[in-house]
Amino acid sequence: MNYTENYKGVKIDVQSPNLDVSESVQAEIRASIDKLSRFTTNINALDVYFKAEGQGGTATTTIGMRVGVPGPDVFAEEKGENWIGMLKSVTDKNIRQLQKDK
Repeated sequence: MNYTENYKGVKIDVQSPNLDVSESVQAEIRASIDKLSRFTTNINALDVYFKAEGQGGTATTTIGMRVGVPGPDVFAEEKGENWIGMLKSVTDKNIRQLQKDK
């Protein structure tokens, strides 16, 4: 499932091959933009990549998030099992990068 939307002037591009992104995860992506917006007002785009590899006990899930801002974009990645928890983690990692770049 891939989708694009515009949220508060920020283009969101979500890529999740072979996975459905639930409404609650989509809401968390929007909440991530709200949180990131407190640290920079110039977010042009947010790209989120969901990836699941393997099956059963060896399955791994990964989220990558690129925040498009003037200058170098910031990117963070997280592996885990809980999509919403992983989204919060990559959002926090990107906030730390934005704060360093100031």
